Amino acid sequence: MNSYKLAFIGGSGIYKLDILNEVIEHDIVSSFGQPSSKILEGKINGNSIFFLSRHGVGHRLSPSEINYRANIEALKQLGVSDIISLSAVGSLKEELDPGTFVIVDQFIDRTINRKKTFFENGIVAHVPMAEPTNKILMNISKEILENLNIKNSFGGTYIAMEGPQFSSKAESLLYRSWNCDVIGMTNMPEAKLAREAEIRYASISMVTDFDSWSTEHDEVDLQMLLETMAKNVEKSKNFIENFSNKYFSYFDFSNDNTSTILNSSIVTQYEQWNRETEVKLSNILKRFKQENNVGSK
Repeated sequence: MNSYKLAFIGGSGIYKLDILNEVIEHDIVSSFGQPSSKILEGKINGNSIFFLSRHGVGHRLSPSEINYRANIEALKQLGVSDIISLSAVGSLKEELDPGTFVIVDQFIDRTINRKKTFFENGIVAHVPMAEPTNKILMNISKEILENLNIKNSFGGTYIAMEGPQFSSKAESLLYRSWNCDVIGMTNMPEAKLAREAEIRYASISMVTDFDSWSTEHDEVDLQMLLETMAKNVEKSKNFIENFSNKYFSYFDFSNDNTSTILNSSIVTQYEQWNRETEVKLSNILKRFKQENNVGSK
């Protein structure tokens, strides 16, 4: 059995996991404020996983109100090494009809009102984002979705909009011209922050509608969206259970550099670090400081 720790972040419609056993609630205090919800730790077929409700139980947080830094830092405190993000999205491609699960591999960030980095106020880091999702997690996801006979698409670009309003037709057509595949409101800056926290990340985007670009489909209708979302949620629970079983079997991430990405990303010399920021980032920087023999252990 490996030593990795797996967390699922549930988006719209996924507020709890009734498939968990022996549940422990973690009420984490983050250096960046309050996470969206308590983090659940429970077992699926004997394997422990973590679960965080992105919008809070009962969907009380809009995409712009989510404290993404607190969510990721709280998961880091618990030792999480891998995150599977589950999100409701609109489709920008005819072939990606409602009910399709898209295994995203790229992002375009169009959000404007969110804190997007842990590294500011005296400690600067530039993490690479050319490949923002982990291929091993993506491959596991593909295998599980195929085994469950859930329609899926491997790879795709997710454009993150600020929201909470849906797109105008002009915006939707613009994003199609950019060859985007799906549109959502939450995977950014979540994926960026996961990378800064040295946590591997994969996004499973569950299509609920055709956004507003198509003349052959109605504009986004909330009731229809919610009905499709409910069906997707049931599929997602089967996915989570089967993914967890596979994840804990034999996978080796030793050749992936996400878990040590800060070694080549922090540019501020240690002598110049802002000490208050260093303390605030203690959970994010713990491995870096220990392995690079800087600061107090």
